[in-house]
Amino acid sequence: MSTVLAKIEEVEAEIARTQKNKATMGHLGLLKAKLAKLRRELLTPPKGGGGGGEGFDVTKTGDARIGLVGFPSVGKSTLLNKLTNTESEVAAYEFTTLTCIPGVIYHKGAKLQLLDLPGIIEGAKDGKGRGRQVIAVARSCSLILIVLDATKPATIKRLIEHELEGFGIRLNKRPPEITFRKRDKGGISLTSAVQTTNLDTETVKAICAEYRIHNADISLREDATADDLIDVIEGNRKYIPAIYVINKVDCISEEELELWGQLPNSVLISGDLEWNLDGLLEMMWEKLNLIRVYTKPKGEPADFEAPVILRNDKKHCTVEAFCNKLHKSIMKEFKYALVWGSSVKFNPQKVGKDHILQDEDVVQIVKKI
Repeated sequence: MSTVLAKIEEVEAEIARTQKNKATMGHLGLLKAKLAKLRRELLTPPKGGGGGGEGFDVTKTGDARIGLVGFPSVGKSTLLNKLTNTESEVAAYEFTTLTCIPGVIYHKGAKLQLLDLPGIIEGAKDGKGRGRQVIAVARSCSLILIVLDATKPATIKRLIEHELEGFGIRLNKRPPEITFRKRDKGGISLTSAVQTTNLDTETVKAICAEYRIHNADISLREDATADDLIDVIEGNRKYIPAIYVINKVDCISEEELELWGQLPNSVLISGDLEWNLDGLLEMMWEKLNLIRVYTKPKGEPADFEAPVILRNDKKHCTVEAFCNKLHKSIMKEFKYALVWGSSVKFNPQKVGKDHILQDEDVVQIVKKI
């Protein structure tokens, strides 16, 4: 590991001292590809090395998993206790939580699993402390809450982002609009639907050569960067929404409060005094992008007490996805569905399995006779 760390430091130092201009684009792309490969080598668990460690093997439950991430003593355990009534040890000294402690939030009919992760330290992405286990669990989350201490410098935010990015987590970003397809011959073909300022053929070839890829079709549908192309080639990046939870705002001045409030994707709270926890829950719901769909048995009123929770995208909020969430066998007997709600033009409307549902729709399944 020390050899890999030394190589990472060398490559990072060379990137830092290389001037960024058109002439060096290819060389910088090559260096970034080398760095990505070294990080993958560093963070890949050794074969036969066991699991993630005591307390980290937490079974995924509920409709979504949310991870509390932050440096030690920022109030993660307090927040878990307040939101879930789970007992996670709280103390005014660092590294209180040494394992992953789960809790459950019930909100708008959804069951949300909240994980209090041990405080990460600078260098976690390089395997320091228990950073590997902490961030590996964070990669499995639907949403990450980055808890920051309002009394500490705002620069800590960037340090945490750097650690998560080093482990292949991309916060509040979508996958790059790049199509990458290997082929047997023909060399490297680069096409673009937009004007590009960050990638040229030389840079793309240099990056591909580092991965020993000599024949591929690459199509850009945005002004992508070398880092974007590397992410696509690596193929193991996680694009996860994040909320910056600014805790302990009861301990700062109005001027500091105003400055923290300008941070995008942030919510100001006091875990100890339970200030604005409802606001945090609402932002969590918005970021998770979930919808509630209610069931209606034939001849009976709709069940508004126990909604079926679906992800709000075209793949995961269809009638078919709704049926599969209820039971895998339903689609075998599915004939059509009757839907009441904002996704249809009139109520009820007869729809097929590909119909896209919207929040608070009511669905009745009609089976084949």
